[in-house]
Amino acid sequence: MQASGQSPTPLPVSAPRVAVLDSAAHVGSVSAWKRARTSIIKARWPLFALIILTFMLFLALFGPSIAPKDPNRNSLIERLMPPFQVNEETGRMEFLLGTDALGRDIYSRIIYGARISIFVGVAAVIVGGFVGTLAGLIAGYYGGVIDDVIMRLADIQLAFPFILLTIMVLVVLGAGVGNLIIVLAIGQWVTYARIVRGTTISQREKEYVEAARCLGASSLRIIAVQIFPNVVAPLTVIASFNVASVILTEASLSFLGLGVPPTVPTWGGILAESRDQLLGGSWWLAVFPGVAIMLTVLSLNILGDWLRDFLDPRLRDR
Repeated sequence: MQASGQSPTPLPVSAPRVAVLDSAAHVGSVSAWKRARTSIIKARWPLFALIILTFMLFLALFGPSIAPKDPNRNSLIERLMPPFQVNEETGRMEFLLGTDALGRDIYSRIIYGARISIFVGVAAVIVGGFVGTLAGLIAGYYGGVIDDVIMRLADIQLAFPFILLTIMVLVVLGAGVGNLIIVLAIGQWVTYARIVRGTTISQREKEYVEAARCLGASSLRIIAVQIFPNVVAPLTVIASFNVASVILTEASLSFLGLGVPPTVPTWGGILAESRDQLLGGSWWLAVFPGVAIMLTVLSLNILGDWLRDFLDPRLRDR
C-alpha cells in the first residue's frame, strides 16, 4: 500500500510495449499505402494516368540518352517529311514523327521538350506553393495587420489579368527558363495563400493548439508541427491541378514567343513553329506536341481528382 500524500510511482515503459507501438505505426503506414494501391487500381483511370505521367517523367529525365537525333540539327533536304515514312535507300524509318520546316526531327524535339515543360511546371508550383503556404500560415496564425497586408497584396495581384501580367514581366526580364519559372510562380502563390490562411484560422483555435501554447511551445513550433500537417492534404490536391495549368500556361507563352529561347525545344514552341505550315497540310507539326500536352495535362487532372477523393475522410469508405 502506498502512503497517502505520496505521488504514485510511474509505471516503466517496457521494451515490448515500445515495440508494439512502433509496430502499430508501421502497420498504419502499410495499410495507408495498401489502401492507396487498391483504390488507384480499382478506379482504373488514375492508374492509366499514372502510367502516362511515369512515361513522360522518363522522357524528361532520360531524354538526351534516348533521343535518336540532335533536336536542333537542321537539314533542308529533309524538311517537312511526313511521319512513319520509310527511306527507300536504307529501308529504315529515320524520322518517326516527321520533320519540321528546317528538317529537325519532331520526335527528338518532343522528347527534349518534355524536360523543359515538366521541369518548368513542377518548379513553378514548388516555388509558388512554398511562398503561398508560408504567407498563408503567417496571415492565418497572426492575423491583424499582417493578415491585412498579405491578403491585400493577393487582391491586388488578382485584379490584374495573369496573362497580361506575365507578358509584361517577361518583356522586361527577357526570355529564359529561370525568368519563366519566377513569373509562373508569382501567379501560383495567391491560391495557396488563401486556402492555407482559411485552414490555419480554423486550426489555431483548436484544443490541441491551445494545449501546445500552455506547454510553452513557440509560435514557430506550433505552426510547423501542429498546424502545417493539417494543410498538407489540400495542398497536395491543389499542386496536382496547378502543375497541369502551369504546363498549359508555359505552352501558351512559348506559342507567343515569350517562353524560353528558340534554341530550347518546348512543346509550346513546337506548336508555335507549326503555324505557318498548317495550311500546307503539315498536320504532324501541331498534332504530336498537342497530344503530348493533352495527355500530360489530362493525366494530372485525373490524378488530382483521385487524390481529392482519396484524401477526403468522408469518402474513405467508398
